[in-house]
Amino acid sequence: MSSHALALGSARVGVGMRARGRRPGRDGGETPTRRGPWRLNAHAKDSKSRPSSTSGVFKDMANSRFAAVDDMDAHAHESETAEPVMRRRLKVFSGTAHATLSEEVANYLGIELGKSTIKRFADGEIYVQIKESIRGSDVFIVQPTCPPTNDSLMELLVMIDACRRASCRSITTVIPYFGYARADRRTQGRESIAAKLVANLLTEAGATRVVLMDIHSLQTIGYYDIPVDHIQGEAVLLDYLTSKSFNPDEIVIVSPDVGGVPRARAFAKKLNDSPLAIIDKRRTGHNKAQVMNLIGDVDGKVAILVDDMIDTGGTLLAGAQLLRERGATEVYACATHAVFSPPAVERLSNAAFTEVIVTNSIPHTPERDFPQLTVLSVGNLLGETIWRVHNDYGLPSAATSVSGK
Repeated sequence: MSSHALALGSARVGVGMRARGRRPGRDGGETPTRRGPWRLNAHAKDSKSRPSSTSGVFKDMANSRFAAVDDMDAHAHESETAEPVMRRRLKVFSGTAHATLSEEVANYLGIELGKSTIKRFADGEIYVQIKESIRGSDVFIVQPTCPPTNDSLMELLVMIDACRRASCRSITTVIPYFGYARADRRTQGRESIAAKLVANLLTEAGATRVVLMDIHSLQTIGYYDIPVDHIQGEAVLLDYLTSKSFNPDEIVIVSPDVGGVPRARAFAKKLNDSPLAIIDKRRTGHNKAQVMNLIGDVDGKVAILVDDMIDTGGTLLAGAQLLRERGATEVYACATHAVFSPPAVERLSNAAFTEVIVTNSIPHTPERDFPQLTVLSVGNLLGETIWRVHNDYGLPSAATSVSGK
């Protein structure tokens, strides 16, 4: 099938999507088909640096999915009681936090977004009405709880409640960026653990499954009493980096702090088993950090800083400057979540960075732009995850599934 790109203007995001075909189902109706390798095109400075072919991680996911569909179709012909592909109704709804990403997900799946009304009253209260029947449907709600965090979270809770009262079969909340993820434990006495509170709120509102992406701390998954699927945006970052003409012997992956070593080590292993360096820092307060030492050799190397999110950018800027001082020829910063709290844009536009690579798990706006920034889309990754969850198939290799209690 042919493919085309969805241009998102100033958001600087490109998404590879196949033309949508239809094929007859067992009941005479139609079910979506998605043929050809699925991939994600990253926006870059020029067409030469765009990935021109599907990398291994995405090929593996595509091949396994197509094999699963073929097996399912064959079984449907052999048995009158077989369940055809997507027999249960799949409904994807979008909150207002990131409508563009929700559209990308729907386009990948070959369906229209569910119809709903979301508005705010004069006093700030949120109103949600589902505008179509979802009785017996598998409902997926795409809503990152990004700034304004409390508004996004409350809207998600009200949407879950509206869907539950509309008698849907299941409700899966797809949360590309999970607000309150850093409030996952006590560091001092009498502190709240807001990540656990949010998990309770989602469950009590009526969610039956949660999809998270690159959660700040994996222990947060254990706060849920319902199934949780955790997918990794690093697959998108790796797909983009492997499209660049790096000399494998010149790459070193750098963790910006000791706590991020497991993440950086896993990233390094998947990127040609690259060597690892660690920046030792001491945090002096909320949103403040002081770089102390570098463990590892970056002299004459291309250093790639890897983190789960970029907030104010202080840690990354200090790390990039240290890497330059220690002889790094180029410094790249990679993170899934671009929170970009002020003064992040000013810091990240510093000449110490060759390129800052993030995903669109949080909506990107023109005022957050700067010359070194590249934004990659996770729309296809989320769409593939939804397809597999809906059809009870194993998740991509870029994901882990954790059953609830």
